[in-house]
Amino acid sequence: MRDVDVRFYISILWRRLPYILAITISAVAISVLIARILPPVYRASAKILVEAPQIPADLARSTVPTNAVDQFQIIQQQITTREYLLALADKLDLYGNKLSGEKRSGDEELSSEDIVEDMRSRITFEQLETLSANTGASIFDVSFAAGEPVLAAKTVNELVAMILRSNQRQRTDRAGDTLRFFDREVARLGSDLNRLEADLLEFKSENKDTLPESLDFRRRQQISQQERLILLEREEAALRSRRSSLMDAYATGALSADSGPVTPEQQMLQDLNRALAEQLAIFSEKSPNIITLRARIASLQRGLPSSQATDTSGSKKALSGLDLQLSDVDQRLVVISQEKASITQNIADLTRSIVATPASETALNSLERNRLNVQTQYNAAIARRAEALIGEQIELRSDGGRLSLLEPASPPQSPVGPNRRRIVAIGGAAGIGLSLALVALLEILNRTVRRPSELAQLLQYQPLATIPHIATPAELRAAGRKRRVARGIAAALVAAGIPGTLATIHYYYSPIELVFENFISN
Repeated sequence: MRDVDVRFYISILWRRLPYILAITISAVAISVLIARILPPVYRASAKILVEAPQIPADLARSTVPTNAVDQFQIIQQQITTREYLLALADKLDLYGNKLSGEKRSGDEELSSEDIVEDMRSRITFEQLETLSANTGASIFDVSFAAGEPVLAAKTVNELVAMILRSNQRQRTDRAGDTLRFFDREVARLGSDLNRLEADLLEFKSENKDTLPESLDFRRRQQISQQERLILLEREEAALRSRRSSLMDAYATGALSADSGPVTPEQQMLQDLNRALAEQLAIFSEKSPNIITLRARIASLQRGLPSSQATDTSGSKKALSGLDLQLSDVDQRLVVISQEKASITQNIADLTRSIVATPASETALNSLERNRLNVQTQYNAAIARRAEALIGEQIELRSDGGRLSLLEPASPPQSPVGPNRRRIVAIGGAAGIGLSLALVALLEILNRTVRRPSELAQLLQYQPLATIPHIATPAELRAAGRKRRVARGIAAALVAAGIPGTLATIHYYYSPIELVFENFISN
């Protein structure tokens, strides 16, 4: 039963062979026509070398953060934008008069979107190899496809020039922007620093009496004033006691009002000796107060012989000895009172300044802290500006990571497309597939009973025997003519040099013919 089925399918193919040959030959003819009509495509390419920085990074570092490979990829995205592609097409006149708005009679108008899409499909970027993993040097290939070899090479060279210019411009602009940024930062921080220093100077001028650096001096001064106040109080008490004793002596008659007068120098010398005796009971010989009193006593003793009474004749206006002593004591008490008031005021002022010192110290520390922070930022900005200046010089001299033209594009000698043989082969395969699909569709639609199995299935009975078809001489002659026609077509296809399955029909025709003849004879 399996052999019968095989012969049946072969007979179907043989019977539908004209359809198969017609569709296949038509598809091959159309593919050949398309392959002949398609214009040649020439692809020119140029190589760009991505170089590593010329100066070691540990000695001088560029201020451009991206390496050359990343920069190349960024530029690749930029030059494939709409603006760049339209400018390139207009500059090189790639589309002639087909640009939108410049259409002439007989020319096909192209929109900007069509031009951009077509340009992007023609441009190819490819990384060929990495020369060194340590330095990061790489080679990139830039190619462009066009209908003319000279135009393809010209376009590629223009693309490469755009890439190199864009890379140099972007790196120098970025380095310049970095330097200008730090210039502005240095100017801003310098202005802030000057303002804070002026505020600090103004605060110190306004609070000079409460600054923490003079706190120890003011405390020592306060202690000295307090000691001086104690001495004045003791001297005042001594003078008041002496005045009281003089008044008591005069009241008891121990001292006469007209007794010989005592000169002021003598009275002061007596007072100083009395004060020295009192001070020796408290302080040592090396005390500043003791030394001062002894110096004053010695000075008065040296000038005492020349100090005489100006009028000893008993003038009416001369004061008595008691009045003179009381007047001297009262004058000294007034001086002591004034000095005590001044010292008390000084002590109060010193106390207020000492109490206000912590608040001034807090405010001063805040100002100093702000100034120190700004000073630190200013110093860092100065250092970074110096680095940015070095980085700008590196980029201006192209000593950083850069792109260089390794091999310019030249007009190609042969086209890279279209692949005519492949187009014809695809057309032939498509024709065979389409013809087989048509044959299958015709057989599915054909409900004629042609096999014993179909008859048994239709009648629901198993036939006893089947009588095969007996070919007549006319049918045999017609089959011979078909074989000769098929062989002639196959020979013509082979002579035309068409590859593929159709060109080999001649070689497989004889076995098919034998099988068919076997099938007819049986």
